[in-house]
Amino acid sequence: MIDFEMSTQIENARQMIHMMAEQTMRPIAREYDEREHADPTEWHEMMWSVAKGSEVTFGGKSEKKDKGPSERFLTSAVTIEELSWGDAGLYLSIPNPGLGGAAVAAAGTPEQRKRFLARFQEGKPKWAAMAITEPGCGSDPSLVRTTATRDGDQWVLNGEKIFVTTGCRADGVVVWATIDRAAGRAGIKSFLVLKGTPGFIVAHKEKKLGIRADDTAAYVFQDCRIPRDHLLGGDEDIPTESSGGFRGVMKTFNMTRPMVAAIGLGMAEAALDFTRDALRAAGVEVHYGPSLQGQPAAAERFIRLEALFEAARLATLRASWLADQGQTNNLEASIAKAKAGAAVRAITQGCIEILGPMAVSRDHLLEKWFRDVRITDIYEGTGEIQRLIIARTLLGYSRNELK
Repeated sequence: MIDFEMSTQIENARQMIHMMAEQTMRPIAREYDEREHADPTEWHEMMWSVAKGSEVTFGGKSEKKDKGPSERFLTSAVTIEELSWGDAGLYLSIPNPGLGGAAVAAAGTPEQRKRFLARFQEGKPKWAAMAITEPGCGSDPSLVRTTATRDGDQWVLNGEKIFVTTGCRADGVVVWATIDRAAGRAGIKSFLVLKGTPGFIVAHKEKKLGIRADDTAAYVFQDCRIPRDHLLGGDEDIPTESSGGFRGVMKTFNMTRPMVAAIGLGMAEAALDFTRDALRAAGVEVHYGPSLQGQPAAAERFIRLEALFEAARLATLRASWLADQGQTNNLEASIAKAKAGAAVRAITQGCIEILGPMAVSRDHLLEKWFRDVRITDIYEGTGEIQRLIIARTLLGYSRNELK
């Protein structure tokens, strides 16, 4: 018999985090949406103290030594969903090693994981980021043009990066650069660059449609010199998969894409909760039974949106569960990301259409969730790219055969 129930530990954690999100995030969500580049300092300090007192999930290979599957990624997905129900922008701004830490955990040597990840767990609140996208390189990271050139015991980086999540606050960033443009994807490596390194310039902050509580930055690297051992995975002469190469770091996304899906699901759930309460206040009751016939049109539409949410959520939980089992989840991670990215847009828009004028009023957060969810289908691989990955996997095509 298939059991879809969460474990007692996860359910208890979910309830606790939901309460915290309701009490600490919702009250300040509108304020930091309006004050886009302001720092919610008290929120950051509170979450930093919480993070330092618990096991941090980096999204890479688990350092856990005990035998048997864990619930690490499943717990993370549920946690992220609840925090994003509170506010996705504030969740994304929580001090943590982030996607940069996930890359270090996935592609770094044991010594690099120990040295670099410890840096982002000590002292004052810290963040880490990953810089992939460039002005001429978005959905296809193999087109990276930022260069890294060896000069003795240093690497010299030159190029531009845009749309770096948490890029202004980040104390360090994993930068994708090519050591050999002619080699294409095989020439791409990942380098850890610490804030304050000469030649590392934060060019500007982006003004965005949504997730405004978290910053997004553009970088410029001008003869930026970093130590040779900041190449993830070790020396460049080691095979690509072992030295911070394209394949090695792309594995990061198999773990983080379900978490991005969970961010969107949290916002979609918030929109459904608000709409359900608004319908009830207007005297429209949603009845669950064997048929949609006889329901008011608004209630019927709402049930269909709920079904869309549940389908996306189950796909996300499955991808997370597979990661906990130590099983390959590249297909399921892309399915979760693609399904959730489309579903959360449809759900928030559907809720606005059901409620009408009140839904777009800034007196409520629904219009904010509608803006915030747009990012779910964009970052860490657009929905179109996820569908290409799914098609290649199912049909057995290579990247060159289907693009």
